[in-house]
Amino acid sequence: MKRQTQVILYYLLPIAFWLLAIGGCIVPVLIPELSELLTPNYYWGFMVAALVLIMIAVIGKIKRHTNSIEECFQVAVLLGIASYWLPTVVFLTLPVWAYLIYQNLFSLRAFIATLIGYALVAVWAALAVYMNWIANPWGAFFAKEYALGWIPLGAILLAWIASTIARRNLYVR
Repeated sequence: MKRQTQVILYYLLPIAFWLLAIGGCIVPVLIPELSELLTPNYYWGFMVAALVLIMIAVIGKIKRHTNSIEECFQVAVLLGIASYWLPTVVFLTLPVWAYLIYQNLFSLRAFIATLIGYALVAVWAALAVYMNWIANPWGAFFAKEYALGWIPLGAILLAWIASTIARRNLYVR
């Protein structure tokens, strides 16, 4: 592959992946027959996707040979907040831990920081539910109406994975 072609693909492929992801998420909203089937949880999936992108940015800023305690706490808080709209998003903690183990950045202190982050969100959520400020979505953790929220989140995650792979493979030195 020529250097000029490689540079063009380096910039255009991620743009194409992100446009496909965004288009794939917005098309069901624009088609009247499909938009009637969408629940509010589908639209909240965009908020969850934004929080997950912030989480990816937090994880991505960890430098090698450092500790990841603060970042694990931040990831747990972000995923805990996102779990209000999509309760099963807390399972994204496992790939984060796997990535940190792969990078030799995970420790017992990072694990405990993650648990403390989730506990902080749980305490505030329990207080808010008790005071009737918010409804309790965690009672029906695996309810099927929450499944539609994974469509925007999955599209955004796939776009991020594809664009990251394209950028790393097409990097011009």
